[in-house]
Amino acid sequence: MSDRIVDEEPVVVTHTGPKGVINDWRKFKLESMDQEVLPPSKRELLRQMSSPQKPKDVCVGGFNRKMSAQEYELIKEDDEKSLRKYRKQCMQEMHERLSFGPKFEAVYDLDSGEAFLEVIEKEHRLTVVVVHIYKDGVKGCEALNSCMDCLATEYPSVKFCRINAAATGAGERFPDEVLPSLLVYKAGELLGNFLAVTQHFNEEFFATDVEAFLNEYGLLPEKECGPGAEEEEADVE
Repeated sequence: MSDRIVDEEPVVVTHTGPKGVINDWRKFKLESMDQEVLPPSKRELLRQMSSPQKPKDVCVGGFNRKMSAQEYELIKEDDEKSLRKYRKQCMQEMHERLSFGPKFEAVYDLDSGEAFLEVIEKEHRLTVVVVHIYKDGVKGCEALNSCMDCLATEYPSVKFCRINAAATGAGERFPDEVLPSLLVYKAGELLGNFLAVTQHFNEEFFATDVEAFLNEYGLLPEKECGPGAEEEEADVE
C-alpha cells in the first residue's frame, strides 16, 4: 500500500509563552462554561481575564484597583476542573495532528496464505502487524486469542491478526509443539518470531502479560490516551 497523503488541518494560532498559555486556557474556560448560569460579575471577570491585554479601564474612582478576595474566589472556584479539561483537549488536538495511518480496533481473521502475505506486504509502512498462528484445541491458543481481542482495543494503530496454522499453506512449519506462535511485522520486515510463545507466561495469563512481553522487545507503540486520562491528569501536580 502506498503512503497516503494526509490533508493538513488549518493551523490555529495561539499565544506562546507561559502568559499566552494561561490566557488561552482562561479563554477556553470562558467559552466552555454555561454563560446563562454564571452571575454577571463572574462572567465579566472571566471575560477580562481571558484577554491577553491588560484592560485599560479597570479602575475605581480613577485609581487602578487590585482584585478583591471575593472576586478571586469567584475565579478560583472552577479553575482546577477547567484546567484539567483544557489539558485533555490540548492533548487530544495534538494527537490528532500528529497521528497517522489507519485505525483497526479489532482482530482480523485471515483465511488463507495469500491473505497472510497481503497483510504483511501491503499494510501501511508505519503500521505494526501482530499475527497469531493458532490451532483449535492446542493449549494456550484460545487464551491468546482472548488477549489479542483486548489488545486490539488498547492499541488501535496496531493491526492484530490471527490465522489457523492449516490455513497458512505451510502447516508443516507450524506443528502443535510451536503453537501458539506470534509473528510481528512492520513494513514487510519480520521484527519478532515467537514460537510456543506461552512458554514465557504463567499457566494462567492475561492481556497485560502479553502486552508486557511485547513491550519488553519494543514492539508496541505508546498506548493512546483513554477515557480515564482526565482523571489521571488530576493526580499529576
